[in-house]
Amino acid sequence: MKIALAQIDPTVGDFTGNLERIVAASRRAAALGARLTVFSELALCGYPPADFLEKPSFLTRCRTAVCELAVATRELPTAVLAGAALAAGGDSGKPAVNAAVLMDRGRVLLEQHKRLLPFYDVFDEQRYFAPSGPQQVVMLDGLRLAITICEDAWNDKNFWPQPLYSVDPMEELMRQRPKIHINLSSSPFWHGKRAIRRQMLAAIARRDGIPVLMSNQVGGNDSLIFDGSSLALNANGRLIAQAASFAEDLVLVDPFDAPVIAEPEEDDTAAAFHALVLGTRDYVRKCGFTKALVGLSGGIDSALVAAIAKEALGAENVIGVGMPSPYSSAGSIDDSRRLAANLGIRFETISISGLFSEYTQALEPLFKGTTPDITEENIQPRIRGTLLMALSNKFGALVLTTGNKSEMAVGYCTLYGDMVGALAVIGDLVKTRVYAVCRWLNRNGEVIPEAILSKPPSAELRPGQMDTDSLPPYEILDPILEAYVEHYETPERIAQQCGFSLDLVQQVVRLVERSEYKRQQAAPVLKVTAKSFGMGRRFPIAVKVQV
Repeated sequence: MKIALAQIDPTVGDFTGNLERIVAASRRAAALGARLTVFSELALCGYPPADFLEKPSFLTRCRTAVCELAVATRELPTAVLAGAALAAGGDSGKPAVNAAVLMDRGRVLLEQHKRLLPFYDVFDEQRYFAPSGPQQVVMLDGLRLAITICEDAWNDKNFWPQPLYSVDPMEELMRQRPKIHINLSSSPFWHGKRAIRRQMLAAIARRDGIPVLMSNQVGGNDSLIFDGSSLALNANGRLIAQAASFAEDLVLVDPFDAPVIAEPEEDDTAAAFHALVLGTRDYVRKCGFTKALVGLSGGIDSALVAAIAKEALGAENVIGVGMPSPYSSAGSIDDSRRLAANLGIRFETISISGLFSEYTQALEPLFKGTTPDITEENIQPRIRGTLLMALSNKFGALVLTTGNKSEMAVGYCTLYGDMVGALAVIGDLVKTRVYAVCRWLNRNGEVIPEAILSKPPSAELRPGQMDTDSLPPYEILDPILEAYVEHYETPERIAQQCGFSLDLVQQVVRLVERSEYKRQQAAPVLKVTAKSFGMGRRFPIAVKVQV
């Protein structure tokens, strides 16, 4: 049996568009000789739909879309397996079920519901979905199929040191002697996730002795980026088909008669760039925009954001804006202009020196007798934020913020200033990773000017200012932040592991804890690590933490 893995980029709530994508892919698969075409988890409604699942009208539209798909594909020689949210019914107290619907020539053969409902990190499925009861294999052309939905395949006690659930749905399904395991996923990307996913599914294939196929969603939805990377493994856990990462794709495989192929080489630095490009493109497009604005400071962060925006939206749709203040170096504008020329984007300058002077003069009667401090420094990014938002309103372009994860972690950013914008493109990259991605971009020639790469980081809000005036060097700061933010290590453990003084680690931790109020007012952060700021990291603001 030839099976197509159809990797599409759905939009939450766009039933018409999602249905068109599914039907078009099914037709292509049928033309290639596929007997079954497999789509991702909740492909019909998009993932994650969140509180839309509490609206009866949304679930009614989901059911209608299932019926429309059955009608649209009834003349095709390929059966279609796609994910949909359906009304739960019964007395579960939950509004919906997460379903995989198998249909063939207009007839629904199976509605398989998801059993394991994740409630960690970015997932909150127990809020909405009722878990399935006993699951059943289904016959297609005499072949017994075991169908699971994402998390249902993520609880192999032989693979995970500490499984999260007391049951493994595949153990129940294997008692019904299936010949193949098909998994519908909406598995978000983070560094290393593709390899872990492939290793886990390979372990299941070897354990059960049957081929395993996974069709994964691709695309960006708000903070989440789905890498696709759909795959097929033979009964020995060897790779026999691999779809693209970070792009829509369709691959055809005969799981019982396909040669082994080489596992793809995976570069996390390259993946970070491609993931952020995809996340930016989909966020802007799915929000109904086509253009973006980036405030260019002459620094590394805004340079990378501009490069990502250019790749995501096209050079003609990106505007870089330099806004020098009295403390900006001459190089900040020259370097920004060279960057814009390298990228082919429009570049404009607006001096804020006069505006800054007017602000300080207006405040002078109230500030009389005080010493200039961070207050005056923060006025400058707030002026810049106001100008960017004015341009955004006038020209219908989304502002992309340029802060990195290191800055967001310790609060080295200005509310209503450089934090202004619709999307925090690199808010999940620590500073050292920003440099790594920029060097990768320059692997075949200059994209990011060398002057930007080599200059010491500075906010340029006072004469001679350097980031190291306020923070440890990023080579020291970033390992502390990754250990504390992403792995929840204690200060004592971090100091021991990294060889830093406990006092230094505690100072950094205090900055992290004091800055929660800023992060909860930040733009959505594109997630590329296992623990990003935003929906997957939930802490109260008003707390007293002992460090």
